[in-house]
Amino acid sequence: MDAQLPATALAEQLATRIATLRPDALPAGVRAKCEDLLIDVVGLCVTARNEDYVQAVLAGLDDDGPCTAIGHTRTLTSAGAALVNGTATHGEDFDDTFEGGPVHAGAVVVPAVLAACERHGRKGPDAMLGIAIGSEVMCRLSTVVPKAAHKAGFHPTAVYGVMGATAGVAAALGLTQKQTVDALGIAGSMAAGIIEYLAEGTWTKRMHPGWAAQSAIRAALLARAGFLGPRTVFEGVHGLFHAFAHTTKGNYDALIGDFAERWVIETLAFKPYPCGTMAHPYIDCARRLAAKGIKPSDVKDLVCEVGEGTVHRLWEPLAAKRRPQNGYAAKFATPFILATGFVKGGVGLDAFTDDAVKDPDVLALAAKVSYVIDPNNPYPNAFTGHIRAVLNDGRVVEERQPHFRGGAQEPLTRADLEEKFVLNARHGGWDAARSTAALKLLAKLYDGGIELSGLRG
Repeated sequence: MDAQLPATALAEQLATRIATLRPDALPAGVRAKCEDLLIDVVGLCVTARNEDYVQAVLAGLDDDGPCTAIGHTRTLTSAGAALVNGTATHGEDFDDTFEGGPVHAGAVVVPAVLAACERHGRKGPDAMLGIAIGSEVMCRLSTVVPKAAHKAGFHPTAVYGVMGATAGVAAALGLTQKQTVDALGIAGSMAAGIIEYLAEGTWTKRMHPGWAAQSAIRAALLARAGFLGPRTVFEGVHGLFHAFAHTTKGNYDALIGDFAERWVIETLAFKPYPCGTMAHPYIDCARRLAAKGIKPSDVKDLVCEVGEGTVHRLWEPLAAKRRPQNGYAAKFATPFILATGFVKGGVGLDAFTDDAVKDPDVLALAAKVSYVIDPNNPYPNAFTGHIRAVLNDGRVVEERQPHFRGGAQEPLTRADLEEKFVLNARHGGWDAARSTAALKLLAKLYDGGIELSGLRG
């Protein structure tokens, strides 16, 4: 068995490249993306801080410590803070997305790195480096065997997130190359996250990034203390991809081929709507149809061309996606979501309450939505939208969108993200003065110490 093992494993190659990186060598675009992630993640933590699922996580923790649970007075251990902040960030499905995966890097990596740096006295540049590396590793891992983890029933953000966040925490804490390899090997046994939440719209998906974030801290600290992990954690016959993608035959060059020479996280997308990313272009198409003066009562059918890889999560069972049973299930129901955009003129946080899913006008239009699979759809490399509206008078009106608004083709600006932050903070109960102070804190966080007490309460 030993003779079949590689002389230099993928984790060793990756850790060697990570060890050479320094904060001041990060490209300007990467630094800007890390700044954007910080703004988006903190705002999302605040918007969700009073939600029942976040309160349940807090109540379920008994590990008080010195670290910041953003938006809360209570402080926790680094692992506890990472769990709360990761869950809150992802809870409203309003966080960043990497279109090639798809995975949500910020919800895992930022909470893990911030908590580790706060607890262990690391500086802002260390945190920025950790967030850049962790996000890059996580996004690249999701492209080794595209779509396979989802098809196998796992949540890629959870599975690849723990690996990326571990790399990020290891970099931020200054682990050696050997310790980083061990940390990645340990993290492979902490990877988890099934997508059965889709069955009834339950909460476990919300927890996945937080669980991955706290696991990353534990993996890095165990490795720093000398605990050993398998160096073939990625490509091994019983490694990560065998377990979660059901194959060891992946494009590993996507992980290490030009690592740190080309940064894929520069294309990270930020969401304008708080729901599943693949539904966003359909919302935009629906809004444009309504803006043309078409009324819901004019519509006979709305037929959408979709990517095959999205069907099992966002379109089927079709009856349930037309009439989701609760607000959280609605976030993964494209027929309901696009009908909301058409009827309401937009899709905000208030579209996903248990009362909102009973809106008769939205449900009546959602019942007219169906789909056909487009074999040429570029998912997951790009998220597109299409609606063919057949009207009662016989007219046919079509709308297409070739890209995700908020992504690489049409990115949100820093001003857009700060406006989103203020709106999210207001939703979470912070006034304008509190939001302004928080934005000022975040603007200089990477340049000094990791002082997060201003984000508490």
